[in-house]
Amino acid sequence: MIKYKNAGFTLIELLIVIALLGALAVGLLAALDPFEQLKKGDDTGVRNTVSELQGAIIRYYAIKNQMPWGATTLALTNASVGYSVVNIPEVVNTGELKKDFSTLAGGQLNKMSIVGTEEGVTVCFKPGSKSFRSDPNTKYNSSGVEIGTGTSICGLTDSASFACYWCVK
Repeated sequence: MIKYKNAGFTLIELLIVIALLGALAVGLLAALDPFEQLKKGDDTGVRNTVSELQGAIIRYYAIKNQMPWGATTLALTNASVGYSVVNIPEVVNTGELKKDFSTLAGGQLNKMSIVGTEEGVTVCFKPGSKSFRSDPNTKYNSSGVEIGTGTSICGLTDSASFACYWCVK
């Protein structure tokens, strides 16, 4: 009779332990900060809408040789309030925005500020996620004037007291 020593783990036991550790690691990563991921996704959508709106207004200017608000200076702290002033339907009619832009943008328009002159436009939003608040382009006030970066200039790192905006000019 040959006796075997039980001095180690079997391959199956090791694989089971590795699989359990992997599952725990995935669960831990998902549970770290899911709300931050939601904020980051929301900020990404608003950033894309900001860029799309600013680009459409610039293209409108290239076609019509005037801004959609005419020769006056425009300063809206809430884009949905001044929607008629920006004359989005006219920008849509030139084909620079989709016909259902306001529906697709949804509540994102409430998070934007628009500052425009007869020769240019700046569209901004206040980020809610940590990654967007630390972005180098988050250095403006709501009017699109550069104020710098860092917590001493922009305020605390929580979204309620954060004072800087992400802008595209």
